[in-house]
Amino acid sequence: MTHAASAGGPIVGVLGGMGPGATADFYAKLVRATPAATDQDHLRTLIWSDPSISDRTEALLFDGASPLPQLVSGLRLLEDAGAALIAMPCSTAHAYLPELRRTARVPIVSMVEATVDRLGPDTRSGATVGLLATSGTVCTGLYQQAFGARGVRCLVPSAPLQEDVMQAVRLVKAGRLDIAGRALEGPAAELVDAGAQTIVAACTELPLVLGAAASGVGVFDATAALVEDVLALAAALRYEFDKESTCGNAFV
Repeated sequence: MTHAASAGGPIVGVLGGMGPGATADFYAKLVRATPAATDQDHLRTLIWSDPSISDRTEALLFDGASPLPQLVSGLRLLEDAGAALIAMPCSTAHAYLPELRRTARVPIVSMVEATVDRLGPDTRSGATVGLLATSGTVCTGLYQQAFGARGVRCLVPSAPLQEDVMQAVRLVKAGRLDIAGRALEGPAAELVDAGAQTIVAACTELPLVLGAAASGVGVFDATAALVEDVLALAAALRYEFDKESTCGNAFV
């Protein structure tokens, strides 16, 4: 038996708390997307929700405290508790994904890769998507570069309307979901007017208030894409474990 799996199937580790509502949304979507008829059909899941992790946008744009030490600490906690794979439902924290992957003992699923891979089949080369994300995520170019490698143009809001996106994120974190969505109307409309055929909700707070459509176009949920990749990897790990178990018992 390997560290990556056990008789109950692989354990999914969730490196969360960025913010707590986004982490809860990820887990709810993971439960809903799992093909299960009983409790026992669901994935074993460890959630480390640490809202004390330093603000990612502050660190990236304004020389704030780096969240990396806290992210590594959370990663270690999950690995030591038996997690076979890690999901991190925070797009901006993916700026630190290369460093985390270098130190990790188990796979870390990328929300950026999941989004581009799962939206890719629906976006022909030359298509245009609009990105709604934190200023930290926008500044890193994570999604712009990943979509660009597929030949997909990725638009971001103008500076004044990007501040509206950040206001929406702050309102969600403050529990003001009733008004947060209104702050996104201007940025979404600007992106559609500039040619976006799909809006990518690339901050995990935004699917909580954006819905399935904005300004007349579809909204692609990056959190849901992360869920799908986690389910696929968990299934692959379970298959490998089952295969090893079968082979190990073949000559008993």
